[in-house]
Amino acid sequence: MNRWERRNTMAPVVTMRQLLDAGVHFGHQTRRWNPKMQRFIFGERNGIYIIDLTQTLAHIEAAYTYVRDLVAKGGQVLFVGTKKQAQDSVQSYAERVGMPYVNERWLGGLLTNFETISKRMGKMKEFQRMRSSGELDVMPKKEALLISRELAKLERNLNGIRDLTRPPDAVFVLDTKKEHIAVAEANKLKLPVIAVVDTNCDPDVIQFVIPGNDDAIRSGELMCRIISDAVLEGRFIAQGNASAKSQPTEEAPTEDDTSAAPAEEAPTVAESQPDGD
Repeated sequence: MNRWERRNTMAPVVTMRQLLDAGVHFGHQTRRWNPKMQRFIFGERNGIYIIDLTQTLAHIEAAYTYVRDLVAKGGQVLFVGTKKQAQDSVQSYAERVGMPYVNERWLGGLLTNFETISKRMGKMKEFQRMRSSGELDVMPKKEALLISRELAKLERNLNGIRDLTRPPDAVFVLDTKKEHIAVAEANKLKLPVIAVVDTNCDPDVIQFVIPGNDDAIRSGELMCRIISDAVLEGRFIAQGNASAKSQPTEEAPTEDDTSAAPAEEAPTVAESQPDGD
């Protein structure tokens, strides 16, 4: 589904074959697990836990529906995935649908101290303005170099959230252990977390659990694609609702309208009487 294409709502969000091909069913080694994930485990093979994909399918549907409905109401979803195998997918699929993302380093307080983070974004935008206007070119070389280095650091950490003017309405996370600070901040603010939860993670801190492999590149890419599709469908719904509201409703004819219509003339008395001899 491209940026302007709507999913066939009669089709499933994802198929079992797609999950298998992406390796979503592979969990961690049996010695590295969280007992709270037991209910999502189908079995074990060669020392690796196998995730129950029938549950994964159901949980994906629930997460998809939530994100779709949230975006249809104007909500924003922050995509988060800072480990190497997640970075490209998080950036490309978030940019595909115009959602904010973090794929480098999670800055502590990004959610819980958003005002401070906003000031840093303002600083980054000012440095970017100076660069594009040529102001850096006429500054002393040492000062310009310091600003350029700071700008590069700010862009690396903040460019994905540069257009975020308020905390997001929900957070999508690819690895809850790696992104435990992001999850904790979201929980503190009571922001819903949608997350791929592997067999070594705690599902109790996640509002929308998607049991699955959080390490494989293809698995992470598939999950990012699913959530971005939900965003697109939510946008289509919002656009449809806006169009419906802007369409003028057809009004029933009023009394004035009916009186304006020409009435059939009644025959005169002379015309209606028979001729007399």
